[in-house]
Amino acid sequence: MSNITIKSLVLNPKLLKIILLMEEKELIQKAQSGDKPSLAELVKKYEQTIYNFAFKICRDKNYAEQIMQETFYSMVKSLHQFDHNSKLSTWLYRIVANHCLMMARKAKSRSFVSFDDDDNLFEEKYAADWSSIPYKDTENTELKNILDKAIQNLAPDYRMVFLLRDVEGLSTEETAQVTELSIPAVKSRLHRARAFLRKEINEAFSR
Repeated sequence: MSNITIKSLVLNPKLLKIILLMEEKELIQKAQSGDKPSLAELVKKYEQTIYNFAFKICRDKNYAEQIMQETFYSMVKSLHQFDHNSKLSTWLYRIVANHCLMMARKAKSRSFVSFDDDDNLFEEKYAADWSSIPYKDTENTELKNILDKAIQNLAPDYRMVFLLRDVEGLSTEETAQVTELSIPAVKSRLHRARAFLRKEINEAFSR
């Protein structure tokens, strides 16, 4: 480690990523052994990520706060079961996803769009060219508001897949791990979610 310079890390992002993962693995192992400062550091490292993701799913600050607390309670209780076969962030996303979906199922007052019989969503004009409206980099306020409203109308299961894949940047495989779906199921839900959002945008700008 002493032979690795800051310049070499800047020039080699892959090396930096490997070092950060090694440091996090050491931190996790200490936390698993009962080291409280290490556990506190993990909580501090992920609390904003967990809160932001929970808020994107449930769209309510109080619920997001509650889910964040429940997620870290679950992490503290179950960290000894973490086997390092996936990234800690992926494991935490799965806990958040479970809490969000349980909360959504309890809130029966809200209705969401159903894709089950909507074959129109598979028209090429809705599914194509999603890359022209990347959610993260959208600066157009009107477009972002339309997107936010459309995302809220997605059923939680579909919203979860879309946010994990297209907003949080997880791979298809990681999204499948978090949601405990098969890869074909993830791709299907992602396609339907993207098509619905494209349809909502097209219709909003054609009014």
